[in-house]
Order: sequence, then structure tokens, then C-alpha cells
Amino acid sequence: MEKSRNHVSDQSSKGIAKSTKDQKLNVYVWDMDETIILLKSLLNGTYAEALGGSKDVKKGKELGKMWEKQILDLCDHHFFYEQIENYNQPFLDAVSEYDDGRDLSNYDFDQDGFGPPYDDGNKRKLAFRQRAIANKYREGLQNIFDQQKMKLWEELYEMTDVYTDRWFSSARAFLEDCLFSDKPPLASADGTCNTASRSSQHVHVLVTSGSLIPSLVKCLLFRLNDLITPENVYSSWEVGKLQCFQWIKERFDRPNVRFCVIGDGSEECEAAQSMKWPFVKIDLQPGSPHRFPGLSLKTLGYYFSVIYGNSDSTSDEE
Repeated sequence: MEKSRNHVSDQSSKGIAKSTKDQKLNVYVWDMDETIILLKSLLNGTYAEALGGSKDVKKGKELGKMWEKQILDLCDHHFFYEQIENYNQPFLDAVSEYDDGRDLSNYDFDQDGFGPPYDDGNKRKLAFRQRAIANKYREGLQNIFDQQKMKLWEELYEMTDVYTDRWFSSARAFLEDCLFSDKPPLASADGTCNTASRSSQHVHVLVTSGSLIPSLVKCLLFRLNDLITPENVYSSWEVGKLQCFQWIKERFDRPNVRFCVIGDGSEECEAAQSMKWPFVKIDLQPGSPHRFPGLSLKTLGYYFSVIYGNSDSTSDEE
């Protein structure tokens, strides 16, 4: 994994806007499940239980199962998951040194003989697949789903968002606020927020204990792919979250950078403590300021100030 770590360090400019050394950079390090999205707690009923019986447990489980099917179908039919499930990497660029840059537009991934042994030739074939996955991620679901599937997916998202009292959409809105917290949003003619016309001041990184490909697919399905770039998604499945955090520090560490970890588990909490980064623990309980809707830039600013002092807080966080 030494080569992978060094390669990540070389990619320090990816995923952030061009900036000078004097500009402040916040790196938000997110867990996914039960943090940005809810899935396990839907499937096992703990989300409904946390709300004291105000939610239909059976409906939550049904929604969770529908999401599971969507995730698996997308993984298997469009993201080579059946082929590369046993070759989980901690990030998409992990084997990019084996990629010779071949044009993949007419490449036959089903007939290239990819499989054991895990030698340089097969690492190159894996690198081709991971490059193709990154491209599909950037293109979005509109280039994968037909009109009918898009409609079904949008309906499922809306149903789940309503069931969770807007956890999904408010989490997404919060991630957007974090990215542009130093600049006011630019409104378009219809009054909606135009994110494409703004230059991101900060960056989101996802570190999930799940395997890499399903985690990328979840980002697509839960509308996070325009806020989290493919190279900023990490799987700690085999290497652990502390190792991922160390790689992230190597990538983004420069003057005026601040890191903050947001998650619900003990592993990311302990890893954040080891890195001396602030940690915000997400809580399902209604009324908690550490949930969605609920978490605010002001609350996050408090955690930043404990570690980094008040002088570096953004105007939106104070």
C-alpha cells in the first residue's frame, strides 16, 4: 500500500479549486451511512424507533430494501462490481500507476480476461475499470438511467426524504453550504441557487467503511456526486479510517487548512482524536443539533474553534 499512499500524496491538487497559500481551506471528512444518508437504520427499524413510534417501521424497511436493490443493480450492471468485488481498493487512483492511458471507448471489459492472478497485467485491467467508473460517476445518472428509471429513482428519493423528515435533502444542502461558506450564493433568474457558477472554497472527502464501488454508487443515487468528486471517496474496508485520514492529511495539508470529521461511529471518532481533528457525532434522536435537519455551520464552527481557535472561523460559522 506504500505506492498507493505516495500516489495519493501526488494528487494533492485534485478535488479543490485553485487557490493561493493564503486562502483558508476547510476539509470536511464525512462518514456516509447514518451520517449523510440513512440506510441501515431504515432496514433494521432503528430510525423509526428513535422517533418514538411516529414512523411506520414497516415502511422504513420497505424503503431501505428498495434502495438496496437500486444500489446492487447499479453496481452489477454498470460499475463492474461482480468483476472487481474481490479487488476492493481504498480509492479509485490506487492502481492508476498501471493505467497506460489507453482509449477505452471501444474496449470490451467482458472479454479482456480480467481475473486472477493479481499481476501487473490484471492490475492494468483493474485500473481501466476504475478509470471508467470515475468517468461514469462524473457523467451522472442521467447518462445511465433511461427516462422511466430516472422517474422511479426520483420518486424513491422523494418518498424516503419525506419519510426521514428531509434528512437526505437537508444533508445535501448542508454539504453545499459548507463548500461555499465564504461566499454568498448566486441566485439565477428563477431564484434558485446556482452552484455551477461558484468557485468552491472548501472540499468534502468521504471515508466509508463500506467497499469502494457501492459507496460511489450511493453517492450517485443520493445526489452527492456533484459535491464529492470520485477521487475524494475512500473505502476504509481493509486499511482502517486512521490510514485514510493520514492519506487525506498528506493530500491537503498546507498553510491555513483545517480538517473536521463528521460521523456516527467510534472508529472515525478515535481516528479523528489521533489526528487531533475536531469530531462531530451525528445523532438520530429528534431535536438533536447533530442531525439532519439540525446541524448548522454555527455548530460546526464551534468544533473548529475548539481545535483551531476563533480567529480562523468563517463569517458563516460564527
